[in-house]
Amino acid sequence: KFIPGITEGDKITIRELLSHTSGLQDFWPQDYMFSDMTVPTTPQHIVDKWAKKPLDFQPGARWQYSNTGYVVAGMIVEKVSGEPLLTFLNQRIFGPLGMHPLDQDNTNTPAFPAGYHRFALGPVRVAQPPARGWLYAAGELSMTAADLAKWDIARMNRSLIPARDWVEQETPVLRTDGRTNGYGLGVFNTYARERHVSDHGGEAVGFLTQNTVYPDTKDAIIVFTNSDFSGATGTLTSGIEKIVLN
Repeated sequence: KFIPGITEGDKITIRELLSHTSGLQDFWPQDYMFSDMTVPTTPQHIVDKWAKKPLDFQPGARWQYSNTGYVVAGMIVEKVSGEPLLTFLNQRIFGPLGMHPLDQDNTNTPAFPAGYHRFALGPVRVAQPPARGWLYAAGELSMTAADLAKWDIARMNRSLIPARDWVEQETPVLRTDGRTNGYGLGVFNTYARERHVSDHGGEAVGFLTQNTVYPDTKDAIIVFTNSDFSGATGTLTSGIEKIVLN
């Protein structure tokens, strides 16, 4: 209906795009920058190259993270709203919450912190950022931990959008076999250590993040690192959790 030419696009739902159950092949499944990413791109180019291939599985049958699906979702927002995605988000989300995120394409410059990469056990190096356009709706935002905390507070307080929409996002999506891995619409949902945990990691070339929200006790832990290797984000989150939630 919105983006023509996508393989079996008449079967894939927006919910399946957001829950990574669409079957669309992920254009960026690895944790490094591949050669195509040195050249600027557009969302339509990503769709043309990856979303018109045969599906990896039938829509709804499996869970497989797909940045391609989020590119399509972002394009749908732009088509329906008639606005660039960041303009729409600034007006509807970031502005009302007092957040000031930046387009990550604009922060891949010497004026901002560099990201770092490491191949196997080799030396730590400054990572080459991707060319413009590759992050788009799959992860285009650059912000401070304090800014992201405002989003977490809105989640915990069920503010900004109707409470039922927060609940919908945090409700695990069932596959066609009736099973789930706990993923809702863009966020993992688990029950661990006697708490409901709503969390998601983030990755860009040279950067890793972890955002973990404990809605029952209204706590949240945000960890940002300017390296895209090691398990530091998880280690730091676990260590802070033991202090904050004990």
